[in-house]
Amino acid sequence: MSDDLARYGYRQELKRGLSLRHLLVYGLVFMVPIAPFSIFGGVFDASHGMVPLTYLIGFVAMIFTAVSYQQMSRAFPVAGSVYAYAGRGISPPVGFLAGWAILLDYLLIPTLLYVIGANAMANVFPAVPQPVWIVAFVLVNTVVNLRGIETTARANNVFLVAQLVVLAVFVVFAVIAISNGVGGASWSAKPFYNPDEFSAPLVFSALSVAVLSFLGFDAISTLSEETTGGNRVVGRATVIALCIVAALFVLQTWLAALLVPGITAFPDADASNNAFYDIGRSIAGGWLEVVIALAVAIGSAVANSLVAQSATSRLLFSMARDRQLPQFLRAVHPVRKVPQRAILLVAAISLLLGLFFVGQINLLASLCNFGALTSFLLLHVSVVSHHLLRRRQRTWGLHLVVPAVGFAIIAYVLVNADVHAKVGGLVWMVVGLVVLVVLRATGRSVDFRATDAALQPEEPVRR
Repeated sequence: MSDDLARYGYRQELKRGLSLRHLLVYGLVFMVPIAPFSIFGGVFDASHGMVPLTYLIGFVAMIFTAVSYQQMSRAFPVAGSVYAYAGRGISPPVGFLAGWAILLDYLLIPTLLYVIGANAMANVFPAVPQPVWIVAFVLVNTVVNLRGIETTARANNVFLVAQLVVLAVFVVFAVIAISNGVGGASWSAKPFYNPDEFSAPLVFSALSVAVLSFLGFDAISTLSEETTGGNRVVGRATVIALCIVAALFVLQTWLAALLVPGITAFPDADASNNAFYDIGRSIAGGWLEVVIALAVAIGSAVANSLVAQSATSRLLFSMARDRQLPQFLRAVHPVRKVPQRAILLVAAISLLLGLFFVGQINLLASLCNFGALTSFLLLHVSVVSHHLLRRRQRTWGLHLVVPAVGFAIIAYVLVNADVHAKVGGLVWMVVGLVVLVVLRATGRSVDFRATDAALQPEEPVRR
């Protein structure tokens, strides 16, 4: 598989040791199987109680993007995710902008998760200031990531099992409570479709909130140079992980929605923010409320942030290797084979931003959405450009219909995103354009003449 990298002018620097199972665990931990715990109230309010329907539509929206990732990861088995795919599938400048867009997502996701975790821990240990938790979370994740990808993979296994156990406990108690009619609950399909409340604009508005829970499947592609088993493994893991987590999201939100019958919105912001915690207390007592809060804190600020830091460091490494970012970020530890300087930079940025944005969860979440969704748009375009225009394949369904539908859905969600996110995201993209102009003016642009590994491409020429 090092021969695959040689075709693109690269040498194997990162350690290959991840199987399909490792990638699935990585993707699931990144998406967080219990992600709806923390935002259930907000999605419930936005969808007028139809939370599982919202997640089901979110899955349909994201599966088109996952298939596009699958196709491009097979075509270009290199680290860098959408940066590498758009750069080779469309053009190097577009690739840089795609990488710059998703960099906004990847740099802010660890920050967002630390802030969420600190907020959750404040509910359990109110005497401890939230900044203290942020510092502790950053230190733990940085140490684990610096020890190597295999250590990260082992930690992912532990975190995933812990989250699934908590989820299973909730499901068992929820089923018992609904069967016993606790609080007036009863089995119903109304959370999937309430004819009195349903409208397409309503559900798509809620989708812009729920889609954040699915972000992370794309990060699997950043580990392309650390996997074993060929270039199909990354694409397969991307689609399977998304399907598994979608099923878990729909199940838990359906049960939770049934446990708050007779309402289509929570009375105030506090009730909405603490909705899942209150549901846990109502069906099992205060101990389950505490368990859910701890699970959200650890799942977000430790488990999810761990893989987010890992993915971001690989993206920085890939762009630095092509001289699109400062060269010191391409340094790889001689023994552990991880991009240690990139890992440390992500830790420093996350720490500073986390301390600055304490308590501002909604703003951070909306900015993360903008970066990811913008890069997804360019990903879909790269599928069409590479397979239909450059290789002149006639696979219209897979390489035209799928990316076109995915593009349309993502564009709709992006247009209806929070206005602050759009303003902040556009400012970030303008800065990216300036950086791109500077790179080209100083002779550090990259010409990816290698556009198709299957055709034995030439090495990328760096001017």
